[in-house]
Amino acid sequence: MVGNAPELVIVSHRNPDGDAIGSSLGLSSFLKKKFHKVTVIYPSEYPRIFEYLDGIYEVLIYDLKPVEVKKAIENAEGIFCLDFNGLDRVDKMGEFIQFSNAKKFLIDHHLDPEPFTDYEFIDTNASSTSELVYLWIKALNQQDKMDVKIGEALFTGIITDTGSFKYNTRPETFVVASELKQLGVNDYHLQDLIFNCLLSKHLRLLGHCLANRMEILEESGIGIIYLSRKDYIDFDIQRGDTEGIVNHMLYVKNIQIAAFVTEQPTIIKLSLRSKGDISVQEVATKYFNGGGHKNAAGGGVYASLQDVLNKLKKVLPLYIHKSTH
Repeated sequence: MVGNAPELVIVSHRNPDGDAIGSSLGLSSFLKKKFHKVTVIYPSEYPRIFEYLDGIYEVLIYDLKPVEVKKAIENAEGIFCLDFNGLDRVDKMGEFIQFSNAKKFLIDHHLDPEPFTDYEFIDTNASSTSELVYLWIKALNQQDKMDVKIGEALFTGIITDTGSFKYNTRPETFVVASELKQLGVNDYHLQDLIFNCLLSKHLRLLGHCLANRMEILEESGIGIIYLSRKDYIDFDIQRGDTEGIVNHMLYVKNIQIAAFVTEQPTIIKLSLRSKGDISVQEVATKYFNGGGHKNAAGGGVYASLQDVLNKLKKVLPLYIHKSTH
């Protein structure tokens, strides 16, 4: 512990994305400026493309260091839960958090939060948790503690959760982005680091998905791509390699819903995207044990790949029709 400041833990969800990573590292850097001892924890490893962010090498990964993670949570006097609103999103760590005596804070923008924290800073209309962390710091009148490194982390979260400002935006999102640029954040450089970092195998995988694993249901306005366990072996697919593939189907003019389905060792995972007023969050929650946002959601089920594909083809057209009547 530094002085009399409490020890704090920041936790985000399994398979952390740009917003989970950006919001947690940005908040961590801010809290350290207030002389707190801060530990950032993720249940599983993060995509390597985010290694440019300050503090990322200090993050504890539960899958790699479960004893250290458990000890950090037990010793914490305050726990910040970022970019998730249910303890199932942090797997086994959820039990440690649930029974911890620490004060718990939730900063999040997802729908239907579970009541497991003492304090909440929630706005489901926000573009990202990173946007909310910035607004929380402003609400505390602590903008003087902001610097470029914090700004880069938060801007990373905003860029990735909005698809470079293509969705999930609101007027406040652009105000935050503008103020971060005024702080000195080079958004062009960040975009280059995040999106221009593919390996040749990523292009081959994308080509395989579009040529051999994509089905367009033109009459329904639905696109589906799937990857089998064999595809994972053939293309040496690692964490983060499939990021963004689902969005390619929405480039097709009349496609309203896109589904990306992957056959994992023990579970079938889905990523869903939609245009306009179609809620794939409802689809994910009702049929695939998932959740998310109106136009971007995901889930996972213990079933066969073919059964999941059949279910999607039966369920998704109902939402197309619902949105057009």
